[in-house]
Amino acid sequence: MSLPRRVMVEARAKLNLGLAVGPRRPDGFHELATVFQSVTLADTLVAERRARGFSLEVRHEEAAARGTLSARTRGAVPAGRGNLALRAARLAVRYAGLDGGVHLYLTKRIPAQAGLGGGSADAAAALVAVFALYGVRVPLADRLALGAELGSDVPFALLGGTALGLGRGEQLTRLRRDRALRAVIAVPHWRVPTTEAFRRLDRSRNGLTRWDGKLRFVRVAEGVSLWPYRTLGLGNSFEKVLGARLPDFVDLCERFREAGVREPHMTGSGSAVFGLLGPRVFARCFFDRFRGSEALYVVSFARSGLRIRRLS
Repeated sequence: MSLPRRVMVEARAKLNLGLAVGPRRPDGFHELATVFQSVTLADTLVAERRARGFSLEVRHEEAAARGTLSARTRGAVPAGRGNLALRAARLAVRYAGLDGGVHLYLTKRIPAQAGLGGGSADAAAALVAVFALYGVRVPLADRLALGAELGSDVPFALLGGTALGLGRGEQLTRLRRDRALRAVIAVPHWRVPTTEAFRRLDRSRNGLTRWDGKLRFVRVAEGVSLWPYRTLGLGNSFEKVLGARLPDFVDLCERFREAGVREPHMTGSGSAVFGLLGPRVFARCFFDRFRGSEALYVVSFARSGLRIRRLS
């Protein structure tokens, strides 16, 4: 079979169904215990082979079911060398010893800097796209190791589905999930920079999870297929250090509950908040009851983080 000239990858967002942050490690990262979940909100990356060089075009497409994100609240996506997808493309070419380049067309639908893992998903998409363009077969273990070089969430973006993440999030164990679940995500107008969120945890006596409680987290996480609400009940460490934004978060969670969503929590370091829709709750009923101007996204849990196909 001839090599494709272009491939398209659907790069899906993630939720953290539970997230416990432990102490800082000698390498500067923090110990984490989290349950990752892929969802159907996705960016689209089209990769095209070029004789040399790496380039990127980015456009934004609104995917909210209700409300919109302004240019300010959408989050900045670097288009130059700082873009994680471009870094991933260069890493893939270097790893495979290829003599060639790639042009990337990225359609952004996942809000940036909201804890939804859009940048990591784009990086994972770029890795697999380059390998597909050049016909390079890479073992999963090697792909995950390459992803870990790019960022803590990239390995999960490559694996996808439902997984327990330990270490700095890159030590992954697949979890079985039998239920088809839906969630609503609200993206508020405020943001919580990730680096600042970790600083606040380090300064807080009560923010960091006592790490002898990690085993409890793992035991509950492994039961996610039987009762996912137990995992949600573990909460998110970053919710404890929101500072001046805590009243806004509490208010948003209360409005979620009033509209019929269960167990609202932040994902990642925020600021996106999600909650599960019950099996008999229609999204339109939630919209009718929800009070607020936040951009709202209705998603389903997905069994993979990436979907790739040849274009030509």
